[in-house]
Amino acid sequence: MPTLYLIPTPIADNALHTLPGQVLEVVRRLEVFVVERAKTARHFVKATGPLRPLQELVFVELPREGGLGEAEAVLTAALAAGRDVGLLSEAGCPGVADPGAAVVAWAHGVGMPVEPLVGPSSILLALMASGMNGQQFCFHGYLSPKRPELAKDLRRLEQAMRQSGATQLFMETPYRSHMVLDVAKETLQGQTHFGVAQDLTGPSRRIVVQSVEQWRKSGIQVVDNRPAVFLVGRH
Repeated sequence: MPTLYLIPTPIADNALHTLPGQVLEVVRRLEVFVVERAKTARHFVKATGPLRPLQELVFVELPREGGLGEAEAVLTAALAAGRDVGLLSEAGCPGVADPGAAVVAWAHGVGMPVEPLVGPSSILLALMASGMNGQQFCFHGYLSPKRPELAKDLRRLEQAMRQSGATQLFMETPYRSHMVLDVAKETLQGQTHFGVAQDLTGPSRRIVVQSVEQWRKSGIQVVDNRPAVFLVGRH
């Protein structure tokens, strides 16, 4: 029976060194990939030194609107031919803040073995580095992109944290990170801790965790154009 390999990818540019050797070995020998974006997937696979020419490999994208789309036919053909398949996220771990969960669900439905491989996750790395509660936590994906709604979202996360003690995590596109920090300083209570983890595993990595009151006094800002994970919790 062929296997569906869940393949993590680097979360920072030029960070192939952050992947274990086992992951690279699996990628090099696979011939079929289901991916979030074919262009970046090809770039990643090429960098690993595949055993076959890149033009002989199969890359099929998952649809943006969800589901499997054309990937279902490729998966079915691979299963029938006994060919292993690799599932690639755009960055980080497949199925986590990523559309790949639909592929994993399909594999379970047809009895195809699923093997998750070890690799970087910005969510877990941010939590590890935060000093906040790592026994209980909740990831919310993306919050509202508009300031008034974002303020409501942050108050909701703060209330959930105070009621349960669980650390609350979310992410945002790089160009909105300044706005997120500004709204957090305006909205959250002074004793609440707020964390910003940017460019994890990258050369400009920066992780700052302090109370909202300290954020207001310090004047520290986020770095422009760097991916970020944000945390709401307590020390």
